Amino acid sequence: MPDEPWKPTKEQVLAAAGKTLPDVIAPGPRVLFVGINPGLYTAAIGHHFGRPGNRFWPALYRSGFTPRLLSPFEESELLPLGLGITNFVARATATAAELTPDELRSGAAELGRKVEELRPRFVASVGVQSYRIGFGRPKAGVGLQPETLAGAKLWVLPNPSGLQAHYQLPELARLFAQLREAAGEPGLQ
Repeated sequence: MPDEPWKPTKEQVLAAAGKTLPDVIAPGPRVLFVGINPGLYTAAIGHHFGRPGNRFWPALYRSGFTPRLLSPFEESELLPLGLGITNFVARATATAAELTPDELRSGAAELGRKVEELRPRFVASVGVQSYRIGFGRPKAGVGLQPETLAGAKLWVLPNPSGLQAHYQLPELARLFAQLREAAGEPGLQ
């Protein structure tokens, strides 16, 4: 049963700096989505991609990964769909710019250990720059990557944060749908 949605106070958001979120994962997911790190709002509510205006959940739905629009408070409903969520860096910050390259590289190494254990078919980095830095691939673009990680195919998606205006929701949904199709999954809508 998901938590009831709620809005944190400004004080709760500020107090979330440095907090971590548990991964939403089970062995053998079809796709493991990898966020950059939790933002303060997300850490305050305790659910991934939680800030209002983040387009992760709408992109999942519009791309056919989920049968309906889920809220961050329903993140556990991803597990029966063969989907999971983790982050490159566990600690919450106000912006991803507060992360160091060393943190992203360490996060990529830790991700490799998780992937080895969980064996997802696809690992989808939800953020191009974090992937580039974490994996030392400065020219990586959106889509399927030439390398694999512990046997999983690597895919890069744009950051769905509402702060990233370069990709609008229809384009994000199209790119998420390409991943779903590459994973050989029928749409759920």
